[in-house]
Amino acid sequence: MASRGQKAAGVMAAVFASAAIAAPLVVNREGWVTKTYSDPVEIPTACAGVTKGVVAGKTYTDEQCEQMTAQALVQHGLEVAHCLPENLPTDTRAAFLSFSYNIGSAGFCASRVAQLARAGRLGEACGALRLYVFAGKKKLPGLVARRAEEQALCERGLR
Repeated sequence: MASRGQKAAGVMAAVFASAAIAAPLVVNREGWVTKTYSDPVEIPTACAGVTKGVVAGKTYTDEQCEQMTAQALVQHGLEVAHCLPENLPTDTRAAFLSFSYNIGSAGFCASRVAQLARAGRLGEACGALRLYVFAGKKKLPGLVARRAEEQALCERGLR
């Protein structure tokens, strides 16, 4: 049986690996904006979709954005680790990380995607990503494209 330290190390390794895979997708889909802006639901945002700690009206350097984005990805990975099966393929975990980064950790853990993943129905969980293409009540083409990318990455992990 793995010790608590070994288990924590395994979680960290899974989170870091999935964050490294998810980062290009997240940056591509979120964009790279160093000046704070309001997202479609009016949340102050900067860098690659970072919201935590973002100050309205502030401009960040590329280096600050790189650090903030990396920290946000790892934080989301840690926050959702408890609501996912431990032994997920890395690409599948990366897709779920990108998704949780977009909808928030609590939203992810309550989502149909996470429910299906916890039930071991990973193929269905990957398909369910396409249900989440609305901001408020508006269907956004950018979310449609992002979910298609996330689904492809998710399913790649199952091959």
